Amino acid sequence: MSKKLDLSSFEKKLEVRNIKKEDIDQILELQKVCFQNMDPWKQEQLESHLEIFPEGQFCVEYDGRIIGSCSSLIVNFDEYDDRHTWDDITDEGYITNHDPEGFNLYGIEVMVNPEFRGMKIGRRLYEARKDLARELNLKSIILGGRIPNYHKYNDQFSPREYVEEVSFKNIHDPVLTFQIMNGFSVMRINPGYLPVDEKSLQYATLMEWNNIEYQAKSKRHFKTAYPVRITVIQYMMKTIESFEEFAKQVEYYVDVAYDFGSDFAVFPEIFTTQLMSFLDEKVPSKAVRKLTEYTEGYIELFTNLAVKYNINIIGGSHFVQEDDHIYNISYLFRRDGTIEKQYKIHVTPNEKKWWGIKPGDAVKVFDTDCGKIAIQICYDIQFPELTRYAVDQGANIIFVPFCTDDRQGYLRVRYCAQARAVENQVYTVIAGTAGNLTQVENMDIQYAQSGIFTPSDFEFARDGIVGECNPNIEAVVVGDVDLEILRRQRRSGTVRQLRDRRRDLFDVRYKKEDTIL
Repeated sequence: MSKKLDLSSFEKKLEVRNIKKEDIDQILELQKVCFQNMDPWKQEQLESHLEIFPEGQFCVEYDGRIIGSCSSLIVNFDEYDDRHTWDDITDEGYITNHDPEGFNLYGIEVMVNPEFRGMKIGRRLYEARKDLARELNLKSIILGGRIPNYHKYNDQFSPREYVEEVSFKNIHDPVLTFQIMNGFSVMRINPGYLPVDEKSLQYATLMEWNNIEYQAKSKRHFKTAYPVRITVIQYMMKTIESFEEFAKQVEYYVDVAYDFGSDFAVFPEIFTTQLMSFLDEKVPSKAVRKLTEYTEGYIELFTNLAVKYNINIIGGSHFVQEDDHIYNISYLFRRDGTIEKQYKIHVTPNEKKWWGIKPGDAVKVFDTDCGKIAIQICYDIQFPELTRYAVDQGANIIFVPFCTDDRQGYLRVRYCAQARAVENQVYTVIAGTAGNLTQVENMDIQYAQSGIFTPSDFEFARDGIVGECNPNIEAVVVGDVDLEILRRQRRSGTVRQLRDRRRDLFDVRYKKEDTIL
């Protein structure tokens, strides 16, 4: 008899947070690894950072290990000479010149353990700085960027010519290329910036990122928008030969979502049944149990992709065996490496007949770095009380992985998702499978048109559709939903379903309160 998987054994906790005093020893060791030919921080310098401006010092912790960090201070940049050095802007590394009333966040170092490059660690640190600049209503982020590959080209190009070649993508520089890709522009080139930087020949590019939300008349930050970008994958079901082939297809789509700067990538319901195409088992009830043998590989794959590409993934859904029962479970793989799961509550007659699927009985609402969300698998969206409960618990987005084999089944999912969006003033997202699995019993044909839907009011798209795929082909749709517009519309929209419900007459009540989380 199989037991429930302990998801904690798969989790790889990644957290971007402020540096603490107890992290200093690890950061000193990290710098030795990252900058082997340069003088490391002194302990008293890092202690000074934490004493003067703790909010501006960030690190990335992965499974209890510090693998990246960055330091910064606030300055009024107009007070500094254009040709300043690193020692000038940092007061020789102690940041005692930090000015809480200044207008610019100045970044003085970023480092990432080489073992973990390719996991978007640097980008997460840069995003933490940008969030801080917005929170503190700072005009811009400025930094002096090394150009460590310049020593390879100094006999061909002047510093200005080298920077231009990197900007035109004719040359790759690990620092300058990264900064340009993260929205920084070159202000000027400073000679003699960091004397110990031999690879850059002591040159540095002065880079700036402008905070477009900056309010010139006040230091206070006003929130005008809260966009969340979603990539929905309309996944093509076709015969494959191995789990590795499946993994390559999945990573391709996660990479696409990352390239679009998405916060969420959403896969369809039971799209892992594609694995049945090489399992060589024709009896559905036996095939589904063979499929559950890939549960650990599936969870490990998506956990790694969420962390690697810095994106939250709704992993469609997958058949999982627990206590000798088969459940249809959708997993949330957060980009910090943590995992949550939602059981399908309402099982279709088809699932019962062919696979013996058992329903779950817990409705969950999950915290993410983009607010609260809920997952309702296919048939579940057709029961309005589930969405009503989720929204009452704070959900702003309902994700609906689905799998339907004909247009009528698809339309039930679509119409209900749009109805839930209107009646609950919430965003809904549906992701379905397309194509055919001709060798798999009970999974032979698919029909889908995936999309992102909004409430119906002036603030949203005219027809309540952010975007949708063409029907029944392999495709993605990318769209932004704005949580700030949703908040304002709930308060002062043309109609206010959440406020106007007659709770004195009716309410949603669960009989198994102990299972509702």
